This record gives sequence, structure tokens and C-alpha cells, in this order.
Amino acid sequence: MTTINRNYQKLPGSYLFSTIGRKVRAYESAHPEKRVIRLGIGDVTQPLAPKILETLHKAVEEMGDAETFKGYAPDLGYEFLRNAIAENDYAARGCGISANEIFVSDGAKCDCGNIQEIFGPENVIAVCDPVYPVYVDSNVMAGRTGSFDPASQMFEKVVYMPCTKENGFLPELPETVPDLIYLCFPNNPTGAAIKKEGLQKWVDYANEHGSVILYDSAYEAYISEEGVPHSIYECEGAETCAIEFRSFSKTAGFTGLRLGYTVVPEALTVEGVRVWELWARRHGTKYNGAPYIVQRAGEAVYSGEGRRQIRTQIAWYMENARIIADGLSAAGYEVYGGVNAPYIWLRTPGMMTSWEFFDELLETANVVGTPGSGFGPHGEHYFRLTAFGRREDTVEAIARIRKLH
Repeated sequence: MTTINRNYQKLPGSYLFSTIGRKVRAYESAHPEKRVIRLGIGDVTQPLAPKILETLHKAVEEMGDAETFKGYAPDLGYEFLRNAIAENDYAARGCGISANEIFVSDGAKCDCGNIQEIFGPENVIAVCDPVYPVYVDSNVMAGRTGSFDPASQMFEKVVYMPCTKENGFLPELPETVPDLIYLCFPNNPTGAAIKKEGLQKWVDYANEHGSVILYDSAYEAYISEEGVPHSIYECEGAETCAIEFRSFSKTAGFTGLRLGYTVVPEALTVEGVRVWELWARRHGTKYNGAPYIVQRAGEAVYSGEGRRQIRTQIAWYMENARIIADGLSAAGYEVYGGVNAPYIWLRTPGMMTSWEFFDELLETANVVGTPGSGFGPHGEHYFRLTAFGRREDTVEAIARIRKLH
């Protein structure tokens, strides 16, 4: 008799952003005369940089010539891209990461969700609270959670690390030692960033206890403050305890192209086994590689012209973040983030729950954001807005929100 993976039944009814989409579609269907502004999902709105577009066109032409046509990509990704990544993202920052330790993929979301497959089901995980839902959901699917407590909205085998305004939205080293530690900096959803000395404490903790840090640095290109590391490998000893995930989605507007990579150092071992070998086996078995034309576009991100154009786009989004943060602060809202990350994390007015505030924004201001409780119990009474919207929409949305309270 066929059975199902019953771990899926432990998940919430639907993915957070699917629930938001359903509610918004229902509202728009009932009120077609309303113009709804979306500042919820972190999807980019600026077109691809000219250098990226030029490179894509050239790569497409190559695919039409028998001499330059490409089929399956190498398991780890094309050498030209991995070399560019190693040189620009790591060697330039004093990190000893080689091209052989870089695995090219179609995005950080997939890698963050899939990495848990190479670790045992008995491992205890630790996550920031609030947290990007994929970290917890992918482990729930694998059965690495134990029982679920509806009252606290927490799983038995998950160590939740509260990130509140009292601790600057930075997690504290847990007393219960986890096996796998998910960290994301600059953080989604709070926008918080960690200083190098703070991150070094996590690296030391992981090495001391034999834990593995799963480090999501998808927003590192938005870091503007000094002393904030762009990579965990800027910390001494990280090569023996950390895996890092990177994405071109927010850095270069590749949400529609799909490109990312994961760094697995060859020095990282668990139970005497090189983790690199496990991820290489998984990668080669279950993945056929990002398209050649997209990997060429990724290489163009590191060109002089590409870098200049992308920095301009990032500055444009961060101006949106400033508009949101300044506008809401002036209106009396309690606002965080928006400095090293393209997200604004705000306190809901009064004692409103995050979903109550979501409904009020949608129905009264016709603006969509993301309820903080969707990121975890400590996200309740908070709300996330994204700076990835169009400029005119961002300005209009903040004007509408300021009229509410």
C-alpha cells in the first residue's frame, strides 16, 4: 500500500507567501477598482543591468553555433564562473576559499532547503526567531522536528533563538547545543546585521561543540557599514564549521534568471567524513546545473562595468529603504532595518497582531506587506516591508500608510 511522507502534514496549511498571495487575489477580485501596491515579497523590479543583458545575448548566440554550443554544465558549475566567484567574493576579502569549494546552483532558496539532506535525521537544528520559513519547513519535511506545540507554534527538536529589539535582533548563543545552526546576515526579515566580532563568537562556539553553521548571506551586497562581514569565512576557523549560501537574485536582479552558489570548504568534516564529498554526491545526483547562458551572465556581474551598474541598482533600492524608514519614523512608527538590508522591520501600532495589521493595510491603504508572525513566534507584533518596489509605488505606499494612524 502506498503511503505518504506524513511529515508534510506537520507543516502550516501553506507557505507564508502563498497565503499572502491568496488573500491579496481575493481582495482584488472583490475590489477591482482598487490599485494594490505590493511591498511584501522581496522580488526585484529593476530590469537587468545593461552589461548582464549584453552578455546574455552573446551567450544565446553561442548556443546557436555548433562550435560554441553547450549541453550539460559541469557538476560544480562552469570554471569561469567559479573562478570569478573565488577571486572576487573571497580572495578579495582575504578568505581562503578555492573555486573547487564552490557549487553553482539555481538559487540560495533551493540550497538552503536541500542542504539538510546530507545530515542525519537525529540532528537538532537552531534557528533565529523570526526566521526565513524555508529553514524550518525543509527540516519539517525531513522529520527533523519532533512534535509540534500549537500554543507556542514551536517544534520540539528545534532550538528557537529569540531576536528581539532588546538584543538588537541578534541571536544569543544557545544553552542547548544544536547540531545545525542556521544564521542569516544581513537578516531576513529584520534587516539586522552582525559585526565581525559577534560572528566570530558563533564560529568559535560551533568549533568548540562540533556544530555546523549554515550561513545565508544572500543580502551581503547591501552591507553599507564598516565592520560587518560579507562572508563568514572572514572569521578565523570558519572553514572547519560553516557552509555559506549566496545568491545573485537580490545582488544582480536574477530572481527571474535563477543563479546562486554554495560554499562547502574541504576542511569541513562531520564524524570523520568530508561534507564536501556528500554535497558533491547530492549535487551530481539530483541537479543538472544552472544554464550556460545564466552562468555567463553571472560572470558578467564581476566585470568592471557590471559591478558599477549593479552598485547603482543596489543604491536605488536602498534609497527606497530610506524613504520607507524615514517616512514611517516621521509618522511615529517604531522602525528597524533598512541600513544593511533592503527590508524594513516595523512594530505594529498598539497591540495589533501582525495579521490584523496586514488586513488593515490591505483593506484601508491597499498596501501589501508581510506579517511578522509568519516568520516565527517572536515576529508577532512586527511587520516586514520590502524596498524592492518601484519608486513611485514606494512613495505612494508610505503616504497611504501614514494616513492610517
